[in-house]
Order: sequence, then C-alpha cells, then structure tokens
Amino acid sequence: MSPLCSYLICATPRSGSTLLCEALINTGLAGRPEEYFESLKESGRPRRPLEYFTGVENAELIALLGASDGPPPAYISDTDYGEYLARTIEQATTPNGVFGAKVMWGYLDDFVSNLRTIPQYSVLPVPQLFATIFPNLRYITVIRRDKVRQAVSLWKAIQTQAWKLDEDMHPGGQFHHQPLTFNFAAINHLKQQLEVNEAAWQQFFIQNDIAPFTVVYEDFVSAYEETALQILRYLDIAIPDRPLFSARRMKQQADALSEQWIQRYHEEDAEKEPDRESQSSRA
Repeated sequence: MSPLCSYLICATPRSGSTLLCEALINTGLAGRPEEYFESLKESGRPRRPLEYFTGVENAELIALLGASDGPPPAYISDTDYGEYLARTIEQATTPNGVFGAKVMWGYLDDFVSNLRTIPQYSVLPVPQLFATIFPNLRYITVIRRDKVRQAVSLWKAIQTQAWKLDEDMHPGGQFHHQPLTFNFAAINHLKQQLEVNEAAWQQFFIQNDIAPFTVVYEDFVSAYEETALQILRYLDIAIPDRPLFSARRMKQQADALSEQWIQRYHEEDAEKEPDRESQSSRA
C-alpha cells in the first residue's frame, strides 16, 4: 500500500536506534522501521569490519579484523533499486498507512546515490527527494550522550557481527571465532567517527530547516513505551484509549566486559592527555 505519512529515524550505530525501532514496531501503528537502506553504492552491501577503519594505520587492528572479516552479506536486492524501494515501502507500511525506516549517516550518501539511479529522482535535491518518495515526511533523530559507551558497543559488534540480541538469540555473532579484543585505537577512532556523524546529522537538519523529534538513548531506556507514544503523537497517529504493545524481545548487550573496556579506555585516554597537551602547545 502507498503510505499516508512517513518518517525516517536518523541515527548513528549503537545509538539505541534498533531498540527505538522495536518500540515503534511494537505499537502496531507506526510502520515497520528497519535499516532497509544499509548498503554501500560501490558494493551493494553493508560495511565489512575493516571498512569502518579506512585510512587507519594500525597493524594490530588490521590483523585482528582481517582474520575475522567473514564472507560478505548477501546483496541488498537482486533487482533494480526502484523495485527494491517499492517493495520496501510496502513492507514497512502498516495497515493504517504509516511508513517508517532507519537511515545511518554513514550510508546517507550511498542511499541518495541509489535513489538517483531511479530516473524520476535523478536530479532532485535531497530534502525534496525524500519528501517526494516518502509522503508527509517527518524526521526523528536518536542520540547517545555517552560516546565512549557507544564506541565500545560498536567495537564489540564489529568483532562479533552480532548487532542485536533478543530472547531467541545467544551472544556471539556469525563470524565470532575468537576472543574479543580491546583496542584503544579502534575505540577512539569509532568514538571520533560517531561524533562526526552525529554532528553531520545536526548540520543536515539546520541546513534544511528541519526540526526533528529527538530521542536520547539514556532517557529512552527507562521510558520505552512512553517515548513510543510521544512519537505517535508527533506523527499525528491516532492512538487507542488503551494502546497495546507487543512484548519486548531485545536484550541489553552491554556486559561486564563492556564496563571493563570503558574503564580501560578512560584510563588510557587520561595517560595520553599530557602528550596531547604537549603537542598542542608546540603547535
């Protein structure tokens, strides 16, 4: 069906966006938001572990990820992108006419490039492009205050390739054949990239005069249903007097190892601070 209203969740990895998607799906009223557009234009596939560190020169890191960089995921579609887009919109739209999807900043340019392979969208500027494809479009952004925790979570997920955990799953991913390894350079690089990507989303909103609904992960985790209902109101979706949520399935992936790595990162970062100050003074 063709949606009556649409929204895009604008996020960065490990920001809590998957949990937010689950909450919205569980309302039964807010579409079926997933990361449908997670493909690089060049390969047609999601990023592989080493591709998160393009340009980083760290032999230990490259050796570690090279050993665990498993076979590439299946191509996003075996047809042209226009057909894939049409199927996705139908799949992600609930019977009340609401469409939802999630877009990561790191895939935004590739998503736009893929959309522009569809002739009628080839020259439209981005805000108009999205508004043309997704009727009555609204924007939601989800952020995480603690970027170190976010980066540690991302580094673990890159190693395990386990991007979410629900009640039917066990920790560990498809390509997880070795113990998880702490690497300060990897976590620090990911933290910087997350900060850059979040800032890029904010600039996108400013440049295009967009006022998104903002979800902060640290507040959302203790207000799961309340946040979903707030978003339904933001989207002007009719809410029953007694809304029913499907059961939560996702489990928290942070564990004792995560806490150890967070503490270790802060300790090593503090040790490096005098060197950074010295370099800054010389500059």
